[in-house]
Amino acid sequence: MAMTNPLQFIQQVRAEVSKVVWPTRREVMLTTGMVFAMAALTAVFFSLVDLGIRFGLGQILSLAG
Repeated sequence: MAMTNPLQFIQQVRAEVSKVVWPTRREVMLTTGMVFAMAALTAVFFSLVDLGIRFGLGQILSLAG
């Protein structure tokens, strides 16, 4: 692979970055809100699963002992 000079490399990088479609502030805020909401729902789900398993194991152990 041939080496390009640094100036040419920087020009190519700037050309590629100018092609990027950056999200709007509204899109970023909406996506961030959705990530937080999904993280909260996941935390609640796994907390409920944990409580259910803990209750079930407690019942099994109380019957055995």
